[in-house]
Amino acid sequence: MNTLSSERPSATATRLTRLRTEIDRNGWSALLITDLVDVRWITGFSSSNAAAIVTTNEAFVVTDFRYQEAASSLGAGIAARVINQNLFGELGQLLGEIVGNGAVAYSPASLTHRSFLQLTEGLSDALTLRAVDGVIGTLRQIKDAGEIASVARASALLEGAYELVASMGLRGRTEGEVAWAIEKHLREAGATGLSFESIVASGVNGAMPHHRPAGDVIPDDTLVTVDIGCVYDGYCSDCTRTVAVGNPSDELRKIYQVTLDAQLASLDAVRPGAVGRDVDATARAVIEVAGYGDKFGHGLGHGVGLEVHEGPRLSRPSSDVLEVGQLVTVEPGIYLPGVGGVRIEDLVVVTEGGCDILTGYTKELTQA
Repeated sequence: MNTLSSERPSATATRLTRLRTEIDRNGWSALLITDLVDVRWITGFSSSNAAAIVTTNEAFVVTDFRYQEAASSLGAGIAARVINQNLFGELGQLLGEIVGNGAVAYSPASLTHRSFLQLTEGLSDALTLRAVDGVIGTLRQIKDAGEIASVARASALLEGAYELVASMGLRGRTEGEVAWAIEKHLREAGATGLSFESIVASGVNGAMPHHRPAGDVIPDDTLVTVDIGCVYDGYCSDCTRTVAVGNPSDELRKIYQVTLDAQLASLDAVRPGAVGRDVDATARAVIEVAGYGDKFGHGLGHGVGLEVHEGPRLSRPSSDVLEVGQLVTVEPGIYLPGVGGVRIEDLVVVTEGGCDILTGYTKELTQA
């Protein structure tokens, strides 16, 4: 697997500075990072077996022999420590050597009970573990220019996939056939993978937000929801369009227009200082007025980055406050069991003046 990301040393140094501000502010001696995505974000190192230790003046990647060479060439003030493949059996002792004494913060969300027990067995009495959550996740929400550029590139690749869908003629094809054609196109266009398994939901399947495409044949006179995303330079994209096959019913056309109106209204609500639940409520109000409030059961959106689902959240319970540099999806939907469904989704970056849309494919109801 690829063990070196393309994170620039300058970006890594900036992230370490931001993290050390949090370490110092909280009075920790160190932060132990065990989530592999967080390790990649803070160090630029990607592997299947790694941890990171960050103090106020040092940073270490901890991994096993398989990744020794890659870890030793990270630069940006990051040293490598190679230990047994069962990292947690030796991490406690290593923390004692590096940190000495004081509080070591860690995230229980990314640590199994077994790993925690192994970690504590070798931990010096001079060290105490402090359970914290969301430290790096919160920092990851604000993207730098390089991260935004990578997501923008991943988003641009999706336009060609939607153009393919519009040109291939969906009637009579299977959903799985269309999903495979999309994946093949994206990989040939430069994507290194998919953000998630593509969703192609036709006819009554459109009423299932996360329908899995297989052998169902796409019927005539219906709508088809196509939710896709790809990975470029390690960063994800996410977009949904709903297209027409033949002549959909008046009801399907109506819920398409209501969904589009809700999406446009909520895009206007995305700006610095906006609260996640308020942006969600903007879309929900449009759908409720049209009489479909109970047919929009999921949240409006989520953050995107190294993972396709990150913070912040746009949902009814969300108190997340939007900030410049965050990436969020805006994806209302209406789902009618036994009839069909619509979802329209854009990926946007929060700017000083509101937001910029990264997913530019048309939202007119097009024939496919």
